[in-house]
Amino acid sequence: MIDQISPLRQIHSFALIAFLLSASLDAKPKPPDVWPLPQWSRAAPADLGMDPAKLQQVRQYALTGGGSGYITRAGRLVMAWGDPRRRYDLKSSTKSIGVTALGLALLDKKVKLDDRAVKYHPTLAVPPRENKNTGWIEQITLQHLATQTAGFEKPGGYGKLLFPPGQKWHYSDAGPNWLAECLTLIYRRDLNDLMFERIFTPLGIKPADLTWRRNAYRNYTIEGIPRREFGSGISANVDAMARLGYLYLRRGRWQKKQLIPADFVDRAGTTVPAVVGLPEYETYYDNSSDHHGLLWWNNADRSIKNLPPDAYWSWGLYDSLIVVIPSLDLVAARAGKSWKRKKDVDHYDVLRPFLEPLAATVRAPVPLNTPPSKP
Repeated sequence: MIDQISPLRQIHSFALIAFLLSASLDAKPKPPDVWPLPQWSRAAPADLGMDPAKLQQVRQYALTGGGSGYITRAGRLVMAWGDPRRRYDLKSSTKSIGVTALGLALLDKKVKLDDRAVKYHPTLAVPPRENKNTGWIEQITLQHLATQTAGFEKPGGYGKLLFPPGQKWHYSDAGPNWLAECLTLIYRRDLNDLMFERIFTPLGIKPADLTWRRNAYRNYTIEGIPRREFGSGISANVDAMARLGYLYLRRGRWQKKQLIPADFVDRAGTTVPAVVGLPEYETYYDNSSDHHGLLWWNNADRSIKNLPPDAYWSWGLYDSLIVVIPSLDLVAARAGKSWKRKKDVDHYDVLRPFLEPLAATVRAPVPLNTPPSKP
């Protein structure tokens, strides 16, 4: 019978269910927040209003690329696969983790998003020297660097500027890497040390769970300070990934402390108005200016129809993902090998068999009185 329902009716039905669930989740009272310290508490999916069969569907698709995964709802682990201790090279998921340091700088009132980047990094974009001849460097803001609109070419080293900042969207490692350098110079600290002190350790993430390599594209230090990169470089296990996702799900709050600003989290997880509608420098990423925030991908333009529009995620080579769906109180983490792709399709197509069933696992709001947690 399901196959006989028109696609349009299925979309409308999902939208209605998502709206009702969102309204229910927003209503008060809510279940108390649960924190994964020292470890995640576990719950049976049905006890949290979830469909076990759909969870198995998510897991089965994930395992077509092997690896490990966590799915949590309301702060409780409902499904896991693979080795939760194994670290994976997260590639570009590093961008979404690294940009959290920008949230710290906003919390500490050290920066504003529309600040010119050269204010903090006088040698921004040089080398190569020809970038100085463009007249564009002084126009680049921190927001340009964090939204893939600064104009840098793709490689993470010292690349050319391709267009004036804010005029196009172009997926780049170099722009985020310049942002990492700005933040390094602002704090005068190794970002690895800063993030472990202010973010990772409070979340219960240890060096055995997450490592950040030395810069692979530029000199190891900048003004004597270890130089990290946002384009890539972090390896982590799915437990650490899920903890970072849960920090974002809780809008930057961890227990009773605000670790990063709530409004920063809101901006990271949705589109930036000044970016929406910008043309892409290359067409490979399919209208990405309409579904990309502060170095996080999102579904704000409903490119993935059977997924709430508030969903957002990190995304790296080999399909490493930290998925956050606030309206469903859901976080998922997955790392392993790349999923099989078809040629000449939308770049989100490889994600749909994971994300759409993930959203469909939620059948009801989280009960106010859930059964006792399992160790």
